[in-house]
Amino acid sequence: MNTPKRLVAVVAALAAASLALTGCLVEFIPDQTSSSSRPGASSAPDTEGVAPELVQFYGQHIEFTPCADGDECAKVTAPENWDDPGAGSIELAIIRHRASGGHPLGSLLVNPGGPGASGVELVRDSLTFAVGDDLERNYDVIGFDPRGVGESTAVACYDSKQMDAYLFDIPKAKRGTEAWRDEILAGAKKFGQACKQNSHGILPDVNTEFAARDMDLLRAVLGDKKLNYLGYSYGTFLGATYAKLYPEKVGRFVLDGAINPAASGLQVSVAQGIGFESALRAYMPSCLKSRQCPFAGSVDDAMADLGTMLARVDRSPERNSDGRMLGADALVSAIVAALYSEDSWPYLTQALADVAKGNPSVAYQLVDFYYNRVDGKYQDNSYEAFNAYNCMDYPADATAAQKKAAAAELAKKAPTIAPYWGVDVDGCSVWPYKPTGVREPIHAAGAGPILVIGTTNDPATPYQWAVELADQLDSGILISRVGEGHTGFNKGSSCVDDTVNAYFVDGTVPDKDVRCEH
Repeated sequence: MNTPKRLVAVVAALAAASLALTGCLVEFIPDQTSSSSRPGASSAPDTEGVAPELVQFYGQHIEFTPCADGDECAKVTAPENWDDPGAGSIELAIIRHRASGGHPLGSLLVNPGGPGASGVELVRDSLTFAVGDDLERNYDVIGFDPRGVGESTAVACYDSKQMDAYLFDIPKAKRGTEAWRDEILAGAKKFGQACKQNSHGILPDVNTEFAARDMDLLRAVLGDKKLNYLGYSYGTFLGATYAKLYPEKVGRFVLDGAINPAASGLQVSVAQGIGFESALRAYMPSCLKSRQCPFAGSVDDAMADLGTMLARVDRSPERNSDGRMLGADALVSAIVAALYSEDSWPYLTQALADVAKGNPSVAYQLVDFYYNRVDGKYQDNSYEAFNAYNCMDYPADATAAQKKAAAAELAKKAPTIAPYWGVDVDGCSVWPYKPTGVREPIHAAGAGPILVIGTTNDPATPYQWAVELADQLDSGILISRVGEGHTGFNKGSSCVDDTVNAYFVDGTVPDKDVRCEH
């Protein structure tokens, strides 16, 4: 069964590759420390001002070893619980791609979002997509798997067969009934208990505050006095949290596809539902121009027809060749996956055309791409980590009245998506540990300039969140990309790319917000 998503993970490869589917400027130059040029070594760790109980971690000398395509990999030891650093440790996996220009300005940490996406995988497999040529030449690019993720000490819950059943089995009860809600929550509780049993005790300590503290540890052991950082999607919340905790350590920071750190889980869910509805409406003219499109007439007509299609597969799911049934939840996941980038719109049209004929295979290819499922096996633990972070980061404190109001707003502003978005059922309410995160504005007083990028019709991180984060940050500067899709850097806008590259490479900071229409 599908569970409601608060923050949809960034699917970088979906936007980056083809699917096999048939103003005036001022100068700002923060203090930088370049990495050592000795192969395999990091610079001397920065232990200045470190508390005695943390010196064993901050004083690590890490040795990189060759891994993929000339990159170097290593593991860094971090406290499992930063509030009790003597109580145990975890490992953080990192990958380093040396600056091709030979004279790095320092390290640049990159996070692809999620929560739960792998930074090691991003740098290893999609470096140009992640940072572009200018940054690759000028920085040692560091991908890292946050605690709980990928090759770091990781959250583990279900095997692939169990995950298939959890994500795709059709609930027995009728959607929207109390029995249906009970069934969804029972499944979520069972999933959470499996995570608790299989994650070796780390679940209570998988949260964004501790992950941000891990980033400061990585900064120090890499030998950088300040942290340079490029964060996408959820990575903007991780970066903003770092800036809140260590404003004096903020170097050059870009937060792309921003999240409002003050938004509650319920507000996030509603905003995303409305965002994907808006993206669907933007997609529909493209579909209607295609001979494959199963819809006709106006955009309103097409949206109504899609709503009918979703209701039909909700009543009568379509069987995929592997036996999985495509119900409305799985079809919505396919739609969501394709709306991250305009490049994926033709695949969505093909998927919808085939579903109209009773064939869900292309839709399930999109779903599997979204969940990184290949030949029946899940290639990472991104879904498990996603739930672990969100259930610890977001207080499950929405009242019945707030949920009712949220459902009404979603039904009004996102009528196609609303029946399947599940704002009234919170799987985190049955997570085995109580959340420790807070939702509040982040000001990061004392931090250097931070660029915040928002795309005007971004479905996953609505543009308004970028406006709000840039406004909250004392040193925030808003970069607006007019267009479709998730995130703005390296997405075809020379205006965005030139602004970001000039900032990272030359320290050039816009003296006011920037609006990019090309």
